[in-house]
Amino acid sequence: MTEQQGETVYSARATAYGDGRDGHVTSDDDVLDLDLAVPKEMGGPGGELTNPEQMFAAGYAACFHGALKRAGSQAKADLTGSTVTAIVSLNRQGAGLGLSVGLEIATPALSREQAEELVALAHERCPYSKATRGNIPVTLKVGIQPAA
Repeated sequence: MTEQQGETVYSARATAYGDGRDGHVTSDDDVLDLDLAVPKEMGGPGGELTNPEQMFAAGYAACFHGALKRAGSQAKADLTGSTVTAIVSLNRQGAGLGLSVGLEIATPALSREQAEELVALAHERCPYSKATRGNIPVTLKVGIQPAA
């Protein structure tokens, strides 16, 4: 363990089987047990199966929302009805592909100024934001309507 890494609080473990994006993933506790499919937009069958980008988007949205809620609680701010939507995109980069993320944050009970302050604080604290910072583009849109 490096000083930068710090003490491990929790580790998730998942294993991929089969054909990568057309394979299967499970977590070590079997809570996650999913077949995967390449999205139609990438030439695959799509359908009712998930893909790595959807799982990353779900994790980032949940983690960022948790960081936002913690920041709001400390500031005694009303985050009733708040939502975070993550859009994870695969983008052509030279001969390969890269990721980008858009986070859409709705905070209907806050002023735009207070929302922007809390979103900036959450972006500094969220482990997903820390991991992506300087590695992939992440854009923040604050003040949108909550996802239906």
